[in-house]
Amino acid sequence: MATYKYEKYLKKVDEKAFDSLFKPGETCINSGIYTCEGCGDEIASNKNNPFPPQNHHQHKDTAVPIQWKLIVFAQQKK
Repeated sequence: MATYKYEKYLKKVDEKAFDSLFKPGETCINSGIYTCEGCGDEIASNKNNPFPPQNHHQHKDTAVPIQWKLIVFAQQKK
């Protein structure tokens, strides 16, 4: 689970971006921290970069799919 020390840097929002699931190798739409819905592992991923390929992240139970879900959005100033 992602953790933080300073609450002033995070804000709770209800955005659809947090509801999408991504497969290994798909293109990341938003920079941020993602969790694997199957095992809880976390990664940082950058916008327009691919998520780790299938062989990079493995589950002991191969029946559990690897699906990345955004948990912390890294907002960039324009």
